[in-house]
Amino acid sequence: MSDLEAPLVRPKRKKVWVDYFVQFRWIIVIFVVLPISFTLYFLTYLGDVRSEWKSYKQRQKEHEENVKKVVKRLQERNPSKDGLVCTARKPWIAVGMRNVDYKRARHFEVDLSAFRNILEIDQERMIAKCEPLVNMGQITRATVPLNLALAVVAELDDLTVGGLINGYGIEGSSHLYGLFSDTVVAYEIVLAGGRVVRATKHNEYADLFYAIPWSQGTLGLLVSAEIKLIPIKEYMKLTYTPVRGSVKELGKAYIDSFAPQFGVDNSEEVPDFVETMIYNPHEGVCMTGKYASKEEAKKKGNKINSVGRWFKPWFYQHAQTALTKGEFVEYIPTRDYYHRHTRCLYWEGKLILPFGDQWWFRYLLGWLMPPKVSLLKATQGEAIRNYYHEMHVIQDMLVPLYKVPDALEWVDHEMEVYPLWLCPHRLYKLPYKTMVYPEPGFEEQCRQGDTPYAQMYTDVGVYYAPGPVLRGEVFDGADAVRRMESWLIENHGFQPQYAVSELNEKNFWRMFDAGLYEQCRNKYGAVGTFMSVYYKCKKGKKTEKEAQEAEQAQVEVPYAETD
Repeated sequence: MSDLEAPLVRPKRKKVWVDYFVQFRWIIVIFVVLPISFTLYFLTYLGDVRSEWKSYKQRQKEHEENVKKVVKRLQERNPSKDGLVCTARKPWIAVGMRNVDYKRARHFEVDLSAFRNILEIDQERMIAKCEPLVNMGQITRATVPLNLALAVVAELDDLTVGGLINGYGIEGSSHLYGLFSDTVVAYEIVLAGGRVVRATKHNEYADLFYAIPWSQGTLGLLVSAEIKLIPIKEYMKLTYTPVRGSVKELGKAYIDSFAPQFGVDNSEEVPDFVETMIYNPHEGVCMTGKYASKEEAKKKGNKINSVGRWFKPWFYQHAQTALTKGEFVEYIPTRDYYHRHTRCLYWEGKLILPFGDQWWFRYLLGWLMPPKVSLLKATQGEAIRNYYHEMHVIQDMLVPLYKVPDALEWVDHEMEVYPLWLCPHRLYKLPYKTMVYPEPGFEEQCRQGDTPYAQMYTDVGVYYAPGPVLRGEVFDGADAVRRMESWLIENHGFQPQYAVSELNEKNFWRMFDAGLYEQCRNKYGAVGTFMSVYYKCKKGKKTEKEAQEAEQAQVEVPYAETD
């Protein structure tokens, strides 16, 4: 019997006070978090409307003035006594699960809070120029009425352009267009010395252009990005297909649901959107979507489902009905589809509000959903935060498509987290070896889903309380994450850096490639001004000594291998 076939035997865990606080946290969510969240959403919406009233020329003028303020602030820094540069954004505002511990140590803040405008929607060039705090809800409100959208629209409304570029962003269209950063045409960056540059893949800053993604803002301050737009239609024709079998068979069914044979590139048979949800070790639902016109959607006999309405069943539960009624097709308004996971935060909403999915709550208070992730973080203390790190999993495993069945088997054995989210994405072969890169020689293997220029990967989203925790058994969350990270390193996988990481520096640079990143840190003066990406991602509060060492830190030569 292999290690993954042998069942894990875990002792029962004794409850502590934090368990009871987490169990009844819904009281704070109902009476504090939801009302404040709704107010903030409304105020943000009013700010977006105010911005839309301004002409593109006026927005650009304000942008240029704000960039000058950033340059001036950077030039005010005294390297001998001020800490390393980071944004002035409060730690709890970020959507990611990291504690942003680097902001507890000495640092020098630069305020980017004014950079929240869409600067231009260029329908001729098919480009949206956005500042870094523009979020997905804001951009879809502006583009969808024009039958346009970003090529990759991350699902949650609050995710920002800057976070998706400097960190990680994916959507059901990533099997066609790659990650969010792959759809960027140009970056406007303020470098360490205050110089403002525009980096594209074809100009003198091409190395910087390819180094920015996954760098967590440690090469310079992003102040705008030009992002690819695509034409869309008013509806998404979505097909729900139930699949059953062993966990490995579910993985294979997912691959077969969308991936053509090697070399087939964006044929008519390839869907516009793909995702699969695995509900337990034996059942899942594969979803494939194609854009459809309103004329097609409103034809007699077609079902239209506005899943974004506040009283509608949560999307993951609606999709699950395919397991009982079989395959079905429906038409969803395109913007509703883009943000289908927002109201219930995938399925995390079930843990936050155990009754939030009930019909009476959806009709009476569903319009208050979702709670802002930032407020959920702001209303939890150190003990609660540590509890979630140990007793909860919010991780993404980016793995080669052909290894998805093995990844599902590993998660089932080691974590027992369900549902699981599967979303494919291309990982391109680029002129530079970036922090994340395809397997060497992948194009010679001619595997399903791959093309000569890109290897197909999949995000295995692991979000929920593990089975052992739900059963009241002992579970070591930190150790489980360490084992997951080891599995990813061994299988040429990657861990998005928004999540809590247990990697030490050596293993961090075994997972990611440091060559281009470190080259650009030296070339563009980031060393001694901006924190290193490992320093920002490292778990735990930074000591004064660590902060001082980081100010001159470079990746050691053995970790910064170059081709």
